[in-house]
Amino acid sequence: MCLIFLSIQNHPKYPLIVAANRDEFYKRKTSPAGFWADHRHILGGRDLEAGGTWLGMTLSGKISMITN
Repeated sequence: MCLIFLSIQNHPKYPLIVAANRDEFYKRKTSPAGFWADHRHILGGRDLEAGGTWLGMTLSGKISMITN
């Protein structure tokens, strides 16, 4: 099961906490969060088979969170 966790204004230092898991087959290749070489404005983990992400954001502040 894929999950997304949001915590807003519940921590004294971090006003927003976001966490998500990727519930896939362990053998499916992924890369850890980082800026993408082919889309330098996107920060997120990456599914190396399909090329997408389960949690990412752009330098302009757009956020994407996907569960299945």
